[in-house]
Amino acid sequence: MNGWVHAGLIAAVVVVVVIRRLRGEPLNARDLFAPPVVLTGLGVWALAQHHGLGVGDYVWIGAGAVLGTAFGACRGATIRVHERDGVLWQRYTGWTLLVAAVSLAAMAGFAVLAEHHGLAPDARPVQLSIGVGFLGEALVVGARAFASGTPFAPESRDSHPSFGSDRFRR
Repeated sequence: MNGWVHAGLIAAVVVVVVIRRLRGEPLNARDLFAPPVVLTGLGVWALAQHHGLGVGDYVWIGAGAVLGTAFGACRGATIRVHERDGVLWQRYTGWTLLVAAVSLAAMAGFAVLAEHHGLAPDARPVQLSIGVGFLGEALVVGARAFASGTPFAPESRDSHPSFGSDRFRR
């Protein structure tokens, strides 16, 4: 698949997720953890396809993954997690977007620094960068959700009591 098409598809998915979370959405475990795990797995697979990486390259990649996960965790701390209709909901806040902007700038700077020190530009898969960021976010939001004692939302929106009821159709 063309690199630009691939990046465009990933960007489209990220935009959809961000818009949904800005509006607020039920928080279910599958939606919280599956996308970051899949994206991180695809990023690791893409790295495995890249031959000729040395120890120094893996150190830069590892440092970038740790930094991305940390920024994701910071972003996760800004997400509003609350109970609604007996289940958990999440909503991005203005602080979430600010942390995302700061982390994007910092990660771009880190990428420039890594490339300046010899890391091949194609040794930083976009899926890995996005995946570890969302993984850090999911770990913090998941921990907050478990600590709340409120159940996760069901995976199927049809099984949620507020969806499909007349009082929410307007």
